[in-house]
Order: sequence, then structure tokens, then C-alpha cells
Amino acid sequence: MNPSDRTGGTSMRYRVLGGTGIEVSVHCLGAMMFGAAGNPDHDDCVRIVHAALDRGVNFVDTADMYSAGESEEIVGKALKGRRDDVVLATKVYFPMGEGPNRGGASRRWIVQEVENSLRRLGTDWIDLYQVHRFDHRTDLEETLWALTDLVREGKIRAFGCSTFPAEEIVESHHVAERRGLMRFRTEQPPYSLVRRGVETSVLPLCQKYGMGVLTWSPLASGFLTGRYRKGRPVDLSTGRAARTPARFDPSLPGNAAKYDAVEELTAVAESIGCSLPELAVAFPVAHPGVTSVIIGPRTMEQLESLLKGASLTLDDETLDRIDAIVPPGTDLYQADGVWRPRALTDTGLRRRPVADRAAAAE
Repeated sequence: MNPSDRTGGTSMRYRVLGGTGIEVSVHCLGAMMFGAAGNPDHDDCVRIVHAALDRGVNFVDTADMYSAGESEEIVGKALKGRRDDVVLATKVYFPMGEGPNRGGASRRWIVQEVENSLRRLGTDWIDLYQVHRFDHRTDLEETLWALTDLVREGKIRAFGCSTFPAEEIVESHHVAERRGLMRFRTEQPPYSLVRRGVETSVLPLCQKYGMGVLTWSPLASGFLTGRYRKGRPVDLSTGRAARTPARFDPSLPGNAAKYDAVEELTAVAESIGCSLPELAVAFPVAHPGVTSVIIGPRTMEQLESLLKGASLTLDDETLDRIDAIVPPGTDLYQADGVWRPRALTDTGLRRRPVADRAAAAE
């Protein structure tokens, strides 16, 4: 157990979220699968939320774009009568509807969309408001000013970023210091047994700046559920495999290393008496820079399965075996399928103008 951990009346552990002074459960209930994108049964989703709270989870994370706002509405229903006991997080950035200026991290959109999130969530305040992805179109100062004003107005308690490049996390702190603004208190990166790139810079940076870290996708988009195994047929027409078949297709050379790793990691899990999902959920918590790991169940059965790892602590021998399978800092797949840095997507930023190239060749 981490020396900073505190246990409550359940097996759940709690840690302070960065420098906010807010204690959150080491496992955070993610609501991405609530609504049309996952479980459309609102009553069932509410039962899942209540079951998690009864098990000691006090941290719930959602986003405006999850099922086009439906997830926030479900979370709002579930928290009626229990709001004061829950640390509630949501996010802003991805487009919400047609037309320009209905997404991003501009002051205009943040100020407008926070009101929509408050309404959908049925609350007067948001504990942690996060910028879902880095917005290259908006000056960081503009974003930080808007978020700082929302804290001063009492609409949010703290704010953070999600899946930001390490260099933009550094820049955000420099801007905040230069302009006397409040700073990002948290970062939400992808982190799993097979996606460890954030160990290189992002997690050390968060430790340096005293930022809380809530990690997403511990099951590697379903790859670590145990459902996908080497040598077994994979149905690419259903579930996550249907949405992103390139991640799961065993015939693609790039997936061979993932399938090999799953076999070895499954053996590690079995040797310590747990399932692969339990090992996967316990792994991010072992890093001293991680505050909480987000679990995103679609069903009650999935919740129960994931929470079995809530009290699991991995010893050094087990972590050494994991390091030997997937070395620290190694990514076996690209976690974010909906956002890539502009430096990679905009060819104009990677190539000199033709005239300049022609002149250089003379």
C-alpha cells in the first residue's frame, strides 16, 4: 500500500487529489459507457453508480460528449440525494452538435458549456472540470483565464487537463505563473499494462508540479479483459472490435506484440491468484504519480469484476515481471483514437514550402 493511502470503512483506499486537499477513492467510476454508446438503460446505470458508491467509490468522472450529454444526465439522476458525498468530474472540448464554436477550449465555449453540464448533472458545482484534449487553436492563457474565473464564481472547484502532451503541461504552468492564473491541478492520461508511454515524461512532470493524476483505459480499450487471446478467433463485428478493428485484428503485424504480451500477463495474473482485468486495474495504482484509476463498466457484472482489484497491491516481484514483458515507457498501441497532435495531422507543419525546398536543392 502507498504510504499516502488512507482506507475507509470499506476495502477502498483514498488519496489526496494533487494539491486540492480533496480525498478521492483510488478507483474512480468512469461513466463513458452510460447512455447510447454503451448501456442505454438509465435505471441500470443508476444502480451501477449506487453500487460503486456503496463499495466506497467517491469519485465519478464523465464528459459532456459521452453519448452527447446523456451520460451526464444519468450521473445527475444517480447522484440525487448523494451529491455532497461525491467528488464529481466532467470534461469539455469535443464538439457538441453541428456548427462552429460548439467545441474546443475557448472562453466562449467553456463558459457556455459549463452551464449545460451543470444543468445535465443537476448540480450547482463541479468539483473537477477538465479540458478533454489540447486545443491548438486557442491560446492557453485564454483557456486558463476562463477556468480561473469559473473557480472564482464557484461553478467549479478545480480544473485539470486530459491527455495533454508533456510540453503543453509545462507551458500551461508557465503561463499560469506569468499571468497570475490558477493552474491545472490534474492530468488524465491513458495508462495500462500495454500502454506505458506516460511513464517517460507525463507522470514525472505531474509529480514535479504536484498534479493529481486520474488514468483512463486500464483495460486498454478492452484488450486486457481476457476476451482476446492469441490463437483464438476474434469477432471483429461486435463490441469495441467493431469500432476499431485495426486494434484487435490478429492478422495485422502491429498487433502481434499485444497478443504475445496478453499471454504472458495472463500467466502473471494466474500466478498471483487474480484475473487479468484485476491485474490491469491494480497496475496503474502502483505508480507513485497516480492518484486514481478510472474504471468504466457497462454492466453490474463488469463493475464487480473490476472492483475485485480495489484492494490488490502488486509487490516488487510482480512489477518486475511486468517490466520484463512490457518495458517501462513502452507503448504497444496508440491509445487515443479520436485525437492526434496537430504536428502529425497537418502536413504543412512537417514540410517546407515547395519553393523553399526547390531553393535548397539548387
